[in-house]
Amino acid sequence: MATFLPGVVAAPKPGAYRTLIEGAQARNAEYGRIWDLFAFQDFTVHMGRFTQGVMRQPASISDGLRELIAAYTSYQNECAFCTQAHAATAAALLGDEALVWQGVRDVESAPLAEKDKALLRFTGKVTKNLAAIGQADSDVLRAAGWDDEAIYYAITTCALFNFYNRWITATGVPAMSADGHKQQGQMLAARGYTRD
Repeated sequence: MATFLPGVVAAPKPGAYRTLIEGAQARNAEYGRIWDLFAFQDFTVHMGRFTQGVMRQPASISDGLRELIAAYTSYQNECAFCTQAHAATAAALLGDEALVWQGVRDVESAPLAEKDKALLRFTGKVTKNLAAIGQADSDVLRAAGWDDEAIYYAITTCALFNFYNRWITATGVPAMSADGHKQQGQMLAARGYTRD
């Protein structure tokens, strides 16, 4: 079984995700089973658009760093699907798979800019110790060189992937093969998140 909810998998609504699923099935190709969740209800088109805005809207924080935040948040939440999917996307955007995985697994020893480490530490705290977040955390990020727009996008990316991690893990969406995630990451890097 692909997920814990076979009734959801068996009832895709007509639309872009159903077309993608049927195309992959016709080719006997692996696909991200998150598509099953998106295909089940019409309102998920808004989630795709929201995700596109959060992850690709031009901002003072790069697309690649937002993808790294998504992968790091997912790693903190032990969501294998999202960790692998967004590490692959970050690697495609940043051009360095080893750097991305070092950052995901151990921020402190990763050869990232201190400014980027500060942002990852912050999103880790948002994920694991939300009640402890206060004004001082934003002040630390500003002192590291981030503006309020970048902090906004970091928080929103982190919050979005805390949602996705729970949605995917609780419904039983399995991780793909390493090659499947790499191909998906390249597609997300090139095309983004909207499928309508």
